[in-house]
Amino acid sequence: MYKRQVAYIHERLEISLRPVTDAELNRRFPEASQQGIKSTNPYTYGNWKDPVTHQTPQRFTVFLLKVKNYTFPKVQIDPAKIKIVCQNGRQYSSLSLLELKEYYYPYVSGYSGVASNRFEARKDILRATLYSGDVIFSGQESEGYVVFPKLHYDVKEIAVHVNDVVLRFNVLGEPVETVDLVFRFHRDVYKARQPRS
Repeated sequence: MYKRQVAYIHERLEISLRPVTDAELNRRFPEASQQGIKSTNPYTYGNWKDPVTHQTPQRFTVFLLKVKNYTFPKVQIDPAKIKIVCQNGRQYSSLSLLELKEYYYPYVSGYSGVASNRFEARKDILRATLYSGDVIFSGQESEGYVVFPKLHYDVKEIAVHVNDVVLRFNVLGEPVETVDLVFRFHRDVYKARQPRS
C-alpha cells in the first residue's frame, strides 16, 4: 500500500503520479476481473486466489500518470524513461506494451481458440489504458497507466524518476528544454502468513 498522489506544478502545467491498487484496477475493469484464473484484466490476477495462501497475489506495480498542459505549446513524457529507484538500491524499469505482450505469450497455446481470445482481450485493454507518450498540446490533458514489475517485499521507500520531460521544442520539433522529476512514496508491506497444514 502506498501513500497519496504526488504532483509537480509549474504555472498551469500539472504532472501527477498516483499508485493504483489491484482492487481499484479490478473495479476499473469489472468484466475482465471476475473469471478467476481466466480473468483478462492485464494488470491483476482478477478475483483468482492462490490455492495455498488463499490470497490474490500482486501481478504488477501500477501508477496512474496524469498530465494537464495549460502553459507550454506542447510537452511530452516518454514512459520508457520512467523508473523506480528504491532506498535499498533496487531499480525497476517501466514495462512497454511489447514487454507486457511478451509476458502473456506463454499463456497462449496454439494462438487459437479461447486462450488466444483472452490474449487479445488483454492487449486491447493495455492499448487503451497504458500511458501513450504522445505530445500533449496546450489546452490538452492526458492520462494512462505506467507499469512496473512487482516490487520485492523489502522495498519500502521508492522514488519514481520521470526523466527528460520535454517542456519546449525548437522549430524542427527537437527538444530544447527538459526537466527530470522525482516522485517519492512510502510503501506499507503486509506479508500474509502461510496457513498451517
